[in-house]
Amino acid sequence: MTSSNAAISDPQRALRGAVHDYWVLFLIQGLLMIALGVIAVIWPQLSTVAVDLYVGWMFLFSGVAGLLFMFLAPTVPAFLWLLLTAALSLFVGVLLLWHPVAGAVSLTLVLIAFFVAEGVFQIAAAIVHRDALPGSWGWMVMSGIADLLLAVIIVSGWPGTASWALGLIVGVNLISSGVPIVAVALAGRSVVKTIEHGAR
Repeated sequence: MTSSNAAISDPQRALRGAVHDYWVLFLIQGLLMIALGVIAVIWPQLSTVAVDLYVGWMFLFSGVAGLLFMFLAPTVPAFLWLLLTAALSLFVGVLLLWHPVAGAVSLTLVLIAFFVAEGVFQIAAAIVHRDALPGSWGWMVMSGIADLLLAVIIVSGWPGTASWALGLIVGVNLISSGVPIVAVALAGRSVVKTIEHGAR
């Protein structure tokens, strides 16, 4: 009869080692995500506009950088395709910054699709790696389910939910993603304490 450690694959062993070595960084990341998530949930309409503006600036900078690169390196393969991509990024960035409310509606639809995919992935990853993270894989499953439920709620109230949904989605996602990271970090901390106690 094989032990649970023998059943753990190399990637799972590497994951457990990373959590063991860097649990403090995981804890800080998780707590920061939870704090930002709580702020976004408290002020969802403000968070919706903030997310739209953030994404708009990202597209704008990406487009400008892409155009500069294309004109500095005109002989690069697929120049026309890359030029069109950079111009499209620039156009989307300006559009999101010029019409943040309309942009928030479009971004909400995109993020709903993203969070559905993320929820499915989190559930699948938690089940696959449950042997490596025995104390915290359930939190990852709950996080994935929370993402899926939130997407269903937003879609069921559409389009009335568009004015605040983006901020709420981001906030809940940050919280539901931060909680399992904190749980993983605390599990790694308990392993470190056990090893230190045994070494005494």
